[in-house]
Amino acid sequence: MKEVRLGLLGLGTVGGGTVNILQTTQTEIQRRLGGKVSVKVEQIAVRDLNRARPVDTTGIDLTTDPLAVVNNPNVDIVVELMGGTTLAKTCLEQAIQNKKHIVTANKALIAEHGNELFKTAEAQGVMIAYESAVAGGIPIIKALREGLAANQIEWLAGIINGTGNYILTEMKKPGADFSQVLKKAQELGYAEADPTFDVEGIDAAHKLTIMASIAFGIELQFDKVYTEGISKVTGDDIQFAQKLGYQIKHLGIAARADNGFSLRVHPTLVKDSVLIANVNGVMNAVMVAGNHVGQTLYYGPGAGAGPTASAVVADIIDVIRALRQPQEDRVPGLGFALDQLTSAPVVAIDDIKSAYYLRFYAKDHAGVLAKVSSIMAQSQISIELLHQEPCADNEDDATIVMITNKVQESTINQAISALESMEEIDGDIMRIRVAGFK
Repeated sequence: MKEVRLGLLGLGTVGGGTVNILQTTQTEIQRRLGGKVSVKVEQIAVRDLNRARPVDTTGIDLTTDPLAVVNNPNVDIVVELMGGTTLAKTCLEQAIQNKKHIVTANKALIAEHGNELFKTAEAQGVMIAYESAVAGGIPIIKALREGLAANQIEWLAGIINGTGNYILTEMKKPGADFSQVLKKAQELGYAEADPTFDVEGIDAAHKLTIMASIAFGIELQFDKVYTEGISKVTGDDIQFAQKLGYQIKHLGIAARADNGFSLRVHPTLVKDSVLIANVNGVMNAVMVAGNHVGQTLYYGPGAGAGPTASAVVADIIDVIRALRQPQEDRVPGLGFALDQLTSAPVVAIDDIKSAYYLRFYAKDHAGVLAKVSSIMAQSQISIELLHQEPCADNEDDATIVMITNKVQESTINQAISALESMEEIDGDIMRIRVAGFK
């Protein structure tokens, strides 16, 4: 029986889960590999040799030097689970030069440096597998790259950060606010001490970059993703959205446009009737629309030891299977041969078209709504839904909430500026884009 030896970089939550699956599922893994291959963890790079381990490491060589793993002649596949884009990049570049295949869960590294890594890997004849980098245990990479290969993907939209989804779910409770719920998420371990990557959309932007590349056959373009977080969303916004028949979700959206592609991460109103609107807590979900298959939905846990490690081990199995094939017969890492990827332009956020939710406070006087309507009409913006109610803490003011028709972002921005200049309107206007999913 042939033995394939793994070298792991990192033994944290996902690393421990990966070793656990490899140890407890060895028989099933061998069956999937035709009963002719066994998988062994040869060496693991850890930060502290004396730290307690989440799994039994008996018989596994532990080292504090990640490059020792990468340069180990007994290691066939390098499994990178330590994160970051500095040391991890150095290690993967060296692994590629050593002609070692790679499995990684590092979405930031793929999104920011994947173009050059895939080119170098192709030149060296090695594979980079990264299913676990996006949406944890949901096999969305394989679905986009292989399962939907007969389709031209029109758009995709996903809840791809569990922390943000948990916060917005908890904010549905009366009286809950962002800072309060964020603190609870940190206490439960759903959010980091510094939650910026999650709540400001950076993590989701990394994942969206990867999915868009596979879906559309475009180069990875993380620096062009419009990114907006959820820290300005209030409990009032969530309650008003529900009154109007919507849920607020933090979505990553990639879509074809007339002159390129739209790549954006931001809070979004989604109609209650759309399945993704009902994905709550820390769960992830991705909707994909193909020209032949129509809309499909992929749902499941987006993080954690078991779900993410499940995707890591699935990639290990796929890489071992592909070792038997000539390089030209392997599924390309990004779904398209590298010379078939295009650098089609990413549309600026000002040029996208959307419906919009607007919330603001105005003097509860006669004629105010008429002035608001006049400003909207001058910009040729129709008001599709309107809701007004007295402010609880100021009887002289009213809260006005509206949903507009679909207009260009630059147009709504001009209208908002005109509205904010009205002396009858107090403070800034809250604006959230509204999805057109059905």
